[in-house]
Amino acid sequence: MSKRLPLVLALALAGCSFTPDYQRPEPPVSAAWPATVGAGATAKGAPLATDWRAFFPDPRLQDLIAAALEHNRDLRIAVARVDEARALAGIARADRFPTVDLAAQRAATLTPGDLSLTGRPQNSQRYDINFAVASFELDFWGRVKSLDDAGRANFLASDYARQAFRLSLIADVANAYLSLLELGERLELARATTKSREETRALVSRRRDVGLAGDLDYLQADGAFQTARAETASLARSYAAAENALHLLVGAAPTVADGRKLAQQGLIADIAVGLPADVLLARPDVLAAEQKLIAANANIGAARAAFLPKIVLTAAAGTASAGLAGLFGGGSGAWSFLPVLRLPLFDAGRASDNVDLAQARKNIAVAEYEKAIQQAFREIADLLAARSQLAEQLQAQEDNATAQSRRLVLVEARYKAGVSSHLELLDAQREDFAAQQSALAVRRQLLSTVASFYKALGGGEAAQ
Repeated sequence: MSKRLPLVLALALAGCSFTPDYQRPEPPVSAAWPATVGAGATAKGAPLATDWRAFFPDPRLQDLIAAALEHNRDLRIAVARVDEARALAGIARADRFPTVDLAAQRAATLTPGDLSLTGRPQNSQRYDINFAVASFELDFWGRVKSLDDAGRANFLASDYARQAFRLSLIADVANAYLSLLELGERLELARATTKSREETRALVSRRRDVGLAGDLDYLQADGAFQTARAETASLARSYAAAENALHLLVGAAPTVADGRKLAQQGLIADIAVGLPADVLLARPDVLAAEQKLIAANANIGAARAAFLPKIVLTAAAGTASAGLAGLFGGGSGAWSFLPVLRLPLFDAGRASDNVDLAQARKNIAVAEYEKAIQQAFREIADLLAARSQLAEQLQAQEDNATAQSRRLVLVEARYKAGVSSHLELLDAQREDFAAQQSALAVRRQLLSTVASFYKALGGGEAAQ
């Protein structure tokens, strides 16, 4: 008891609110993005619109995203968790108001003669109808209000978590769609390459028949053809896996129309990125972490209030009679009023430990909030750097692919003229195929980076 007395007195002197004033922690990140993201990276593009359709203008991609938002099972779970949190918040809020019940009862007792005052068995009847308030706590110290505040904050955290998942789902569908387009183009290129190398093998076979090529040239041509076949089979398997992944996200079988290319205009809109202070604090995952911190802060007030007296009211008013017919007769009114004052004296340190527990959980929530900001900062900084560097890498890769295609045309002509060797032709074919495949992969990476900005910027709220 002596250990608690200073804390009880301090709380009593502090007034009726025992919840610490909430102070949003300062973001533990720089006020500007790293210089490594590239000059002008934050100013590139237009502001991100809040409607995801404006950011993903491709009609087929819009259909896939809309289907995912309707059918994805993980999103349904997230929505159900919001409903769960809303119900829990409603339960916590209901505790701030009395619960009034209408009760009707009949009580009958038989007392043996040796226990009655008259020495004869005594039969008694009682009928009651009343409105009753049971165990309503007068919230002088704000304990119930603190629990209500914590419940509301937890509900908001759950709703922000649903928003964050929704943004992730949209970005994941876009990235899965881009991967499918990439693999489709690479598979188409591999099939064309396989056909070309089969034709080359036939050409080498004819040249061998007339003595212009040897067995080694034929074996090299056949090996190149078989390698292309194997690459085509591998890409076909990867394409099927990408279709299945998109199917899982969308919740229905996706159908990607033929003819769509990564290089076509209007797949994804580019955007501008504001300063960290404007971007980070508007992300749903950061807002969810902050609401959890607010809930932990409110729980401290509830734990502190447990040291102070608690007044609980139980009351009833209605009518009572020994007979059912007399319930509403004159003089049948009845009421009861039972206020109870409880002052904790000894609980083996339970209340003190609850305060320590609430404070520890708040410290955890502060660290988790700061960590969420740091992770968000890194995610956006990585995307800014990737957007800048991948654009340069794509330009170089496409230039290389163009050069390798021209080289292959020249080498094929020289080979048919008998100037170049088959080994030189084989090398040119391999380099051209690799350059074309790499260019497709880098273009998809660049588009995926831009698509990921939708999630990273909080769906547009942070970019306004």
